[in-house]
Amino acid sequence: MVTSWANSGPANSGARDLHLDLREVITPGARGARELLLNALRQAVRSGRLTAGTMLPPSRSLATDLGLSRNTVADAYAELVAEGWLASRQGAGTWVVNTGATPLPARPRGTPGAPRHNLMPGSPDVAAFPRTAWLAATRRMLATAPNDALRMGDPRGRIELRTALAEYLARVRGVRATPDEIVICAGTRHAVEILGRALGGPFAVEAYGLFLFRNALAAQGVSTIPIDVDDRGAVVEDLPDGVRAALLTPAHHFPHGVPLHPARRTAACEWAHRTGAYLIEDDYDGEFRYDRQPIGAVQGLDPDRVVYCGSASKSMSPVLRLGWMVVPGDLLDPVLAAMGGDQFYVSGLAALTMADFIAHGSYDKHIRRMRLAYRRRRDRLVAALEPLGVGVSGLSAGLHLLLTLPEGTEAEVVRRAGDAGIALSGLAMLRHPDAGPGTPVRDGVVVSFGTPAEHAFGPAVDALCEVLAGINR
Repeated sequence: MVTSWANSGPANSGARDLHLDLREVITPGARGARELLLNALRQAVRSGRLTAGTMLPPSRSLATDLGLSRNTVADAYAELVAEGWLASRQGAGTWVVNTGATPLPARPRGTPGAPRHNLMPGSPDVAAFPRTAWLAATRRMLATAPNDALRMGDPRGRIELRTALAEYLARVRGVRATPDEIVICAGTRHAVEILGRALGGPFAVEAYGLFLFRNALAAQGVSTIPIDVDDRGAVVEDLPDGVRAALLTPAHHFPHGVPLHPARRTAACEWAHRTGAYLIEDDYDGEFRYDRQPIGAVQGLDPDRVVYCGSASKSMSPVLRLGWMVVPGDLLDPVLAAMGGDQFYVSGLAALTMADFIAHGSYDKHIRRMRLAYRRRRDRLVAALEPLGVGVSGLSAGLHLLLTLPEGTEAEVVRRAGDAGIALSGLAMLRHPDAGPGTPVRDGVVVSFGTPAEHAFGPAVDALCEVLAGINR
C-alpha cells in the first residue's frame, strides 16, 4: 500500500495533492485500510493541518495516490461528512468543515513589533503598486514568452528588458547605452557588490550615505574612503588618487537631498579620466523631481568612465529585485565574471514582465502618478513642520526629507519617536565612521514621506509633529 501522495490524478482532472501517511495514525483496534484512512483524515483536521474550507482531492484521485479502492475512500468521505468533519455537494467537491477541531495557532498578521508609523527611508508606498497593470503585463508576457525564458540565459539578463531599458533610460535620464551594455541585477546594492568584486578597492564614498553599500563593499574585502558633502553635493575636489572607483548619488544625495553641482559633475569625470578610476552613479530617486524636470544622469556626460546604476526598488517595490547597470565596454567582462557567468539572481519572468510594463507605457504612467502623489505628501509634511522650527534640507525631490535639529537633540528625538511607535533614521547612523573633521557632525533625522500607505500618512505626520514639538518644550 502506498502511504503518501504522489500526484492526485491527471494534470487536467482538477485534482489536488494531499499528504496522508497512514502509518503515522495506526491506533489500537483500527481495522483495515478504511479505518486507517478515517483516522488519518480526522487527525489532519483535528491538528489544524487541514483547516476549514480546505478542498480535498476527488475520491478517485486520492484512491490512486494511496493505493486504495475508490469505494474505500468514498465511504471514508461519507462517514466524515456524517460526523461533521467534512461537507460535500455534488459538482462542488468535498471540503473540511473543521467542527470540533483544534486548529494550529494563527500566524500573527504583520511583523511582531512593527512600528505603528513607518517613516523609514528606503521604500516607496507599496500599497500603490500598480497591480492591475502589472498583472496585465504578466499575462501578455506569459502568452508570448519564448521557451528559453524558462532556462538560464544571457548573464546580462533578458534582452527584452535590456532593450526596453536602453530606450527608457535614454529618453528619461539622458543615459547613452545599447542593450549590450546593460546588465540586469537584483538591485543597486547587488550592483555595488558586483562592482566591488570586479574592481577591487578601495572605493571613495560620500561621508554621509547608505551604510548598506559600505557593508556590501566590506563583505567583498573592499575598503571605503569618505569624502565630504556640502550644499553642492559631494566635494569631488577631495577625491583621492589610488582608488578604483567613487560611488556618488548625483541626482539627489541621500540623505542631504541636494544634487551634485554641474561644475562638480564635470570635475568628477575629469578625475576619473586622469586617475583611470570609475564613477559609480547611484541614480537615487532620480525620477522624482517635483519643482522642475529631473536632472540628467552623469553617465550621459562620460559613458566610458561612469557605471550607471538604477532599480525599481523606489519606483515600484524592493521585492521585485530588479535593478540595472549600464557598464562601460572595457568593464563588461570583469562585471560578468564577478556575477559568476550566469544570471542567477533575477527571475527571467519578472524581467520579461518589466520589459512589457515599460514597453506599453505603464511604467511612465505609474511614475507620473506617483510623482504627483509624493509631491503632495512632501508639501503636506513641509507645511506641518513649518511651525515647529526644524530645518528642512534638500530640494523638492525624492521620497525623504532631512530634518536638521538643534545640536545635541538627535538621540532624544529618535528615542521619543521610538516610544511613540515611529520608525525613522537618525543622521548619525548614516555618517561614515572614518569621516574626518572636514565633515561637520550634524544633528538630524531622515523622514520618508513615501513609505506609508496613503491612509496612514496623515496619522504618521501628526505623530511625528507631536514628538518634534516636545523637543522645544
